[in-house]
Amino acid sequence: MLAVVCGQNAPPAVKTPASREVNMLVLGDSIMWGQGLKEEHKSWFLVKSWLEENGVVVHAKIEAHAGAVIGAAGIAPPKFLTTYGEVNSAWPTLHNQVDDALRAFPDPNQIDLVIVDGCINDVNARRFLNAANSADGIEALAAEKCGRPVQELLIRIASSFPSAHIVATGYYPVISEKTPDDLFMRVLAKRFYAPVASEGPKLSDEELLKRLASVSNAWYEASNKSLMEAVEKTNAALALKGSRQRALFAMIPFKAEHAFAAKDSRLWGFDGTTLRKLLAAVTLGKVNLRSNDEVRSQRASVCEEFFKRLPQENEEQKQARKNELIVCRLAAIAHPNRKGAVLYADSIKEQVQTFVRSPGWLRAPVASAASSQ
Repeated sequence: MLAVVCGQNAPPAVKTPASREVNMLVLGDSIMWGQGLKEEHKSWFLVKSWLEENGVVVHAKIEAHAGAVIGAAGIAPPKFLTTYGEVNSAWPTLHNQVDDALRAFPDPNQIDLVIVDGCINDVNARRFLNAANSADGIEALAAEKCGRPVQELLIRIASSFPSAHIVATGYYPVISEKTPDDLFMRVLAKRFYAPVASEGPKLSDEELLKRLASVSNAWYEASNKSLMEAVEKTNAALALKGSRQRALFAMIPFKAEHAFAAKDSRLWGFDGTTLRKLLAAVTLGKVNLRSNDEVRSQRASVCEEFFKRLPQENEEQKQARKNELIVCRLAAIAHPNRKGAVLYADSIKEQVQTFVRSPGWLRAPVASAASSQ
């Protein structure tokens, strides 16, 4: 599979002196981490490669990982954490990631570019899979979780790394009208359906996917709106201080045909026949399914170790552990695949181009750059 999508034009060359070096910091959740992707196919790596192809030496520091929430400044993470970015964990939060990056760079002025995303885990992505949720409810959550908390995070990033420009990325609708309305998808939608008494009568099987598409689209539009406003308010705050820094928003041009299970999907899906997928859905996981991502074997191995059997485990603990293990193994489902990562990378590059054309966007050269990690 090629790392570029046919029909898309490559960005114009970056006019930056070959002697310049860039320290790039990547913060965020599973999207910025690149769930299910080999490193060379992740969106941040594609951006790094693009800059290097145009005469810039890039040192990347990756703090993003699956499951990260925004959190708050000054709160220490738990003592024991998984160190593998594929395994879902709320910690380190995005604010913790900023703390870790500050410890990694003796001089925070050395950071030139920060790529960041965040807020979907604060909303809880499972809400988009429950057709009982309304579009209005999702819009309210997006405004609450992707508005002021993101603005405060962006302002903290800008003040922590005063030489850095920031690119914040958006999200995408998981389900659309192009998602097949087949028996497997109906069974899957029903599995996550938890009716709310105040919402009126239960939805029929035929209505479930339509509602999910509506909720997904509401999330896409509302989260883009809130994230864009957070970026605008951050820039206003920077302008008041007379800062040279800029924050930019990279909206992902995600079409209906790019949604989960659609013919031209940009998201990881299930690996298996229709019959096997149906059996897995109706037997509550007794028939195992695999995702079709690139690192499923490595992730499964780490998941087995992370969710290993506890001493004197009771039946309830055993079932909970097995459920966690299934979720861990399938963690890449509905995350951007290789084509999806290209969508993200191209959107980020489009924003980066708006300031790399300026000869003064980089800090003054230093004797030595931070080590690549």
